[in-house]
Amino acid sequence: MILKSLSLLNYKNFESQSFTFNNKINCFVGNNGVGKTNILDAIYHLSFGKSYFNPIASQNIKHDETFFVINGDYEKEGDTEKIVISLKKGQKKIIKRNSKAYERFSDHIGFLPLVIISPADRDLITEGSTTRRKFMDSVISQSDKQYLDNLINYNKILVQRNSLLKYFALNNTFNNDTLAVYDKQLDTYGSVIFEKREAFLEAFIPIFKERYKIISKGNENVNLSYSSLLLEGNLESLLKKSIPKDKALQYTSVGIHKDDLVFEIEDHPIKKFGSQGQQKSYLIALKLAQFDFIKAQSGVNPILLLDDIFDKLDENRVSQIIKLVNDENFGQLFISDTHAERTEQAVKQVHQSYEIFKL
Repeated sequence: MILKSLSLLNYKNFESQSFTFNNKINCFVGNNGVGKTNILDAIYHLSFGKSYFNPIASQNIKHDETFFVINGDYEKEGDTEKIVISLKKGQKKIIKRNSKAYERFSDHIGFLPLVIISPADRDLITEGSTTRRKFMDSVISQSDKQYLDNLINYNKILVQRNSLLKYFALNNTFNNDTLAVYDKQLDTYGSVIFEKREAFLEAFIPIFKERYKIISKGNENVNLSYSSLLLEGNLESLLKKSIPKDKALQYTSVGIHKDDLVFEIEDHPIKKFGSQGQQKSYLIALKLAQFDFIKAQSGVNPILLLDDIFDKLDENRVSQIIKLVNDENFGQLFISDTHAERTEQAVKQVHQSYEIFKL
């Protein structure tokens, strides 16, 4: 799968800009603030229907403008695919594939597999469990439509159950039978999601460990594990036990929406005991494992976006990463960097065709 061209209209800092891309490596170089990351984000937008960096859609419109349009032309399995995403202030976003608008945005997820590696990934280590669950869900959803549907349904029921708990508190009332209806539905969707997450991590963790081993030249041991209350029992019984607590809190305190991933280096939390270089290597290994997993599931080379990844990595680790992408297992690559010379030296090692865009 290849992104042949991209055009932007009123997207972030770009008034009107078009690019024609190399089939292998494309580099955007320039000072901070010129829009390198915004181009990568536009490419991400075309795959996921949203920005990686700013979830508030209207804030991606250029200042003093009323709309944006992102237009991408792809070549996929011999076919030409045209994706257009547009948003006008006060209106719903529109995603079109070959001039036909999607009724459900979720139907587009996975059609254009993509992995991004960015400094913003550090949130996976520093932020709460929500960020890590979103990462896990994003990886699984790109190759499993049913998983995404189950997740959407689970979250709808969860909102309804939480609203009911607030209603009970507000009206000083309680109805166990009504609550049990939601519990049954949460258990139905949640159990399937839990099993899919378990199966995913069973396949994913060995890939991740191997990727980290190569990047670090085997100098450190890392671990990734799954934390879930459902490892202790089924969701329906957990929900029943938590009723007194949920009534007091006025929200659902147990379920797959509380699951987490545990990141460790040498059996200690990487958040506290990993250096900046180790943390960055951990995140890069995580994302490269995501690439491997999605490729294995879909049979398509995902597009790979590398946003400013050379920063805070020593030359040895940069060299290892470049070697990793120097084979036919990788498809099209997009890189942003502030140092043009560093980028050119790095991509020359890869022995693939490349294009450098100076912004």
